[in-house]
Amino acid sequence: MARADTPSRLRRLELLAVQLKQDGHCTVKDLAQQHGVSPRTIARDLALMRDHQGMQIDADRGRGGGLRLDRNWGVGRLNLTYGDAVDLLISIAVAQQMNSPMFLANLDSVRRQLVASFSAEKRKKVDQLKSRILVGMTASTYVQASAHAPPKRVVQALHQAFIGQELLEIAYQREDGETSKRRIEPHYLLLKYPVWYVVAVDHLRGVPRTFRCDRIMSATRTDQSFRLQKPEAFGPDLAKGELSV
Repeated sequence: MARADTPSRLRRLELLAVQLKQDGHCTVKDLAQQHGVSPRTIARDLALMRDHQGMQIDADRGRGGGLRLDRNWGVGRLNLTYGDAVDLLISIAVAQQMNSPMFLANLDSVRRQLVASFSAEKRKKVDQLKSRILVGMTASTYVQASAHAPPKRVVQALHQAFIGQELLEIAYQREDGETSKRRIEPHYLLLKYPVWYVVAVDHLRGVPRTFRCDRIMSATRTDQSFRLQKPEAFGPDLAKGELSV
């Protein structure tokens, strides 16, 4: 098995600390499978956490036992990857756009700290991403009644294609139940709470279309990029978050 580089190992140590704090019965074998490394590598990681980071890692012996981090131990400061920080920053922006009065007191402070952690170039990219996420009116009760959470694999593929401006191949189920294959450019995301829509160029018809994310049955990335179009290309209501869907 290939030796991991230093950044990968540091990230794995952070995740291990969180897992041991939250999970009551982690085993070396389970942790090795989850992180894609050998049990020996996990054992070395645990030894490093004990000997050099001073973490109190307890081991329960016998059947049903496992590893855990002492409950009185904190996991330290929070380290986020660039992708994690972008997702959190965008989530904060969406929450602020929704104008919910609850739990917003410190969001602006958190947002400023996240922004300050980015380079000028990355801040520009994040601002562009934020401008592509719109919040409109709450979905009608009719729409909400039929809405459900999209499959996780669909969400992941759509998320990556949206950020990377990458064409996406999807299987889409219409309201009447008919399913069709589409090839789309995911330009914008629109939230009409609690339902998300992707505003895209549909290559099947060569025109802008809006798709309900929970009706996307499958999604596959293509590694083919597209050039972002301005909101005006999708109609005057897009910039207002009032797109008719």
